[in-house]
Amino acid sequence: MNNHQVSSVFNEVLIFDASIFRDFRGTYVESFNEEYFNSVSDVTFVQDDFSTSKQNVLRGLHGDFETWKLVCCPYGEIYFVLADMREDSSTYLKWESFILNANAPKFILVPPGFANGHLVLSDFAVFHYKQSTYYGTQQFTVGHDDERIGVFWPNVPIIKSQRDTV
Repeated sequence: MNNHQVSSVFNEVLIFDASIFRDFRGTYVESFNEEYFNSVSDVTFVQDDFSTSKQNVLRGLHGDFETWKLVCCPYGEIYFVLADMREDSSTYLKWESFILNANAPKFILVPPGFANGHLVLSDFAVFHYKQSTYYGTQQFTVGHDDERIGVFWPNVPIIKSQRDTV
């Protein structure tokens, strides 16, 4: 991590550019720098998780009202979506999307109260997220096609789990 910006829709969402070194052998990416991160945020992470998915798999939209998440796509490419589900927020039900991939690594800081999900665009992708709470917090699921939000999703057919069929 070497710099950051604020999302174009949500003031609470930060977007970090990864520090990346490329040479003839491949790449080296700094995925987290505590000193830099602590200079811009007071969030502390307690758990790291990975999910792997094949092309056209959609995971989400999921969230909770306690957990901060720092997400990235270290392998492949995903279409990542955030939706504000905080009823008292001025951006309630607004959404924003990002293309996350390994070629131009970015990290998105997702606040509590936001639903997030991703659709795999490449043949295969790895999704990584750091969490500020341990897994098991009371989560909510929002339909990927919820008309109140109106998220645009590229690619069909979408492959999703029973949990995501709401």
